[in-house]
Amino acid sequence: MTTMVAHDGQALLSTLAAALIALERQDQLDSFALPYPDEAQLALDRTVLLCLLHGADPPLSLAELVLWCRERPVSDWPLDLPDLLVGPGDRLLDRDSGRPTELCHEWAAHGRDSAGRLCDREVFDRAMRACREYGEPDSYTAFRDMLVNRPVLTHGGMEIMFELLLEPVRDLLDEIYWDVPDSFLRDGRYAVCGRCRTLLTPVPGDGWWCERDRCRRQGPPPVGRYLTPVDDGPVRQLARPFRQFVTGPGRAEMDLRDALAALGLSVAMWPGYDSYDLRVTFPDGHVWAIDVKDWAHPALLGRTARPVPAVPPYDEGFWVVPRHRLDARSDYIRVFERSRPEEAGDLTLVTDEELCRRARRRLRGEAVGRGRKHA
Repeated sequence: MTTMVAHDGQALLSTLAAALIALERQDQLDSFALPYPDEAQLALDRTVLLCLLHGADPPLSLAELVLWCRERPVSDWPLDLPDLLVGPGDRLLDRDSGRPTELCHEWAAHGRDSAGRLCDREVFDRAMRACREYGEPDSYTAFRDMLVNRPVLTHGGMEIMFELLLEPVRDLLDEIYWDVPDSFLRDGRYAVCGRCRTLLTPVPGDGWWCERDRCRRQGPPPVGRYLTPVDDGPVRQLARPFRQFVTGPGRAEMDLRDALAALGLSVAMWPGYDSYDLRVTFPDGHVWAIDVKDWAHPALLGRTARPVPAVPPYDEGFWVVPRHRLDARSDYIRVFERSRPEEAGDLTLVTDEELCRRARRRLRGEAVGRGRKHA
């Protein structure tokens, strides 16, 4: 990870993103009383200092800083940032809902000093250890599948917590599924997105906002179902970092699995206790290893680039990004390639559509571009 000093533009974005996420978690993005939470005060102090160093007018309060994050694209801030690090419309808070964007969560995860880095390897390492101790590799797959397909739980759906396969990770599930704040309610009801299965946020008028970029680009989110505390009991949802970095990419992983399986290929999900995302076997025994990365920001993704783990063994390895990311930013792959570290080598990043085209060509016996071979 790139080293950043406290008042550097990149460090500020990471600190500010973490503060916004902490405020949302405390349901305080719309209420600002002194003293401010420590992380929010730190973000405000650093923003004011950076503005003064650049001869720009600083925000006068936390409320004004939050308004900046919602109304002003990051490219309009007085920040010294490397070329291509931000796009022209990038914001830390969504203009319609006022909630942290996917980009905000990526900046928070990127920062070393972020207190909001909840979605790290610790939870998955604990899940792996528990499943190994039980001797149940299928339990880990069931755990990952649940985080993708069941980001929202009701009292009536809590019986899933007691399914036999989930026994090794029951305590973990209780930790990462949180009570839902009232800010998700409209007229006493919660609404579940019919596309991505997360809870929708009410916006002015009678509309709903979905936190997933991909879903919003498809148009207004359809309500798949309504939930009421009276009828469904307490509602819990997966903590946002897991929805961001597990549920969202997981939907893309499963869509890619289905597309490759429809070509007649054998596809295993999360092999070797999640060494990588998909292991694809062709009829001639040739194996692809695939990691799906559904990130909004190509430069931040590039900085995390590393070869696909070599076990379970494979012939070619790829990182795959959903096509909608390139629709939003046409230079996505170029920025990724410019940002990846030397240790990533020649790691290949392709879209899901391109990977399927390569698979079809290979099945027809045509020559195709190769992904990175494992050592």
